[in-house]
Amino acid sequence: MAAKRKDDKGRLLKTGERQRNDGTYEYRYQIRGKRQSLYSSTLEGLRKLEDQLVSDRHAGIKISNNSAKLDDFFNVWCDTKRGLKDNTYNNYKYMYRQFVSPALGREKVSSIKKSDIKRFYNRVLEIDGVKLSTADNIQTVLHQVLQVAVDDNYIRINPSDNALKELKLSHNYDSDKRMALTVEQQRLLMSYLDESEMFKHWRPIITVMLGTGMRAGEVTGLRWKDVDLENGTIDVNHTLVFYNRNHKQTYAINTPKTPSSIRTIPMLDSVKEAFLEEKRNQEESGLYCKSIIDGYQDFVFCNRFGEVLNLGVINKALRRIMVDCNEKVWENHEGDDMPLLLPRISCHSFRHTYATRLCESGMNIKVIQGLLGHSDISTTMNIYVDVTKELRDMAMDDLAKYLEEKKIS
Repeated sequence: MAAKRKDDKGRLLKTGERQRNDGTYEYRYQIRGKRQSLYSSTLEGLRKLEDQLVSDRHAGIKISNNSAKLDDFFNVWCDTKRGLKDNTYNNYKYMYRQFVSPALGREKVSSIKKSDIKRFYNRVLEIDGVKLSTADNIQTVLHQVLQVAVDDNYIRINPSDNALKELKLSHNYDSDKRMALTVEQQRLLMSYLDESEMFKHWRPIITVMLGTGMRAGEVTGLRWKDVDLENGTIDVNHTLVFYNRNHKQTYAINTPKTPSSIRTIPMLDSVKEAFLEEKRNQEESGLYCKSIIDGYQDFVFCNRFGEVLNLGVINKALRRIMVDCNEKVWENHEGDDMPLLLPRISCHSFRHTYATRLCESGMNIKVIQGLLGHSDISTTMNIYVDVTKELRDMAMDDLAKYLEEKKIS
């Protein structure tokens, strides 16, 4: 009978185990006639891997396919994922290819650990400098791709479970605050647009966004037939999306973000005047909208070529407006105090500003929810709580000044 094999420390080795020439350990086994190996620097570590192998076999984990890469499961996800709007689906694919694939795509899915996922998020947040909102989108698609591997029994658990949430807590990250314009800043912006020859053509669409709280895609997709000037209402029933498809920039019409987003918004007088101003400007310049998208046409807002506007173009214009306005403020400012300036603004800033003005006016929270098209009242409540806190603080400041004037405190 052949003698039992031992390692260099005199320990008996099990069938399939061996100590390699460099002192590390290997366990050999076969699956469907093909030899596979596990490796470890210690015998204890090797036997933990062996135990895991046995456990995986009992759990039905497909250990014969442990060479499958994360990118392989992304391709499966792309082929099987349904129920997403085109722009959301394309955004998720972009996030994966831009951030996940270069870092983890060629890794064996069976070897990806939770610590790898956390290191990945540390890198994209701290080195790449992505915003938390972007990281949330990355987490959504990464978790779904890894879940494909879980559901098909290639791995036991999803290593991305709560990975980003735990990272936020450990680093005390907070979501980017969506800042609304104050009343004074809103007044400054509109005053500047009234006087600016360079940017005054942006005044109608900015007025509409500030006076309706519509999402960017809802505003840019608005048609003249959706605007009832006689009755003073706006019918929000679709949204315009812009994305790359097969390396080509394209537009599409989608249903609104949620069923609650289908709504009718009453016009303020300033909004009605903005539509009339836009109509006059287009008639005077001989401009008309040439775009036809999924059968939709006659869009209210278009560029000088008669094509629909997209979010990127509007936000770039808003950055130029902010810079130019603030430069004008500094040119006319005297004294050492800090003048009133515009903050960095975007289309979503105007939606948040509209919501803030509604809250400040004391409007019923359910009415605000309906006007904004929020499906979840908690989204509206988050804005309401922020606004009421600011109003409370202002009221306390006024009280302190009053008490000081009366020499009570």
